[in-house]
Amino acid sequence: MEKTKLSEMRQFKGFTQEQLADKLCIHPSNYSKRESGKVKMNIVEWEKLAKTLDVPLSEIYEADESQSFIFNDKVSSSFLGATNSTNNIYTVSEKLLETHEKYIKKLEEENAALKLQVGK
Repeated sequence: MEKTKLSEMRQFKGFTQEQLADKLCIHPSNYSKRESGKVKMNIVEWEKLAKTLDVPLSEIYEADESQSFIFNDKVSSSFLGATNSTNNIYTVSEKLLETHEKYIKKLEEENAALKLQVGK
């Protein structure tokens, strides 16, 4: 799947594919394959691109196939009020999401039926 958000942000920020390829330490043709969606990018590459473009990862990240969620998990420490922030990407298959949605709907129906019984 073509990475249109990445491509648009790259152009908006005035970077060439060659410049971003250099940041990832890969050949420009390999970068082009990543941006066009022919080759998948790993999280380290995504984070380097977000840092280079000076944008949050969520503004450029596009999943390859399955549904993905990006969470900026903040871990706080009582030691000097330190806060560490990491980007975590969680990928969930469409089938799993569909199964969970069906289960939630079933639970909602059961909940409504129980409310009717309690109300009698």
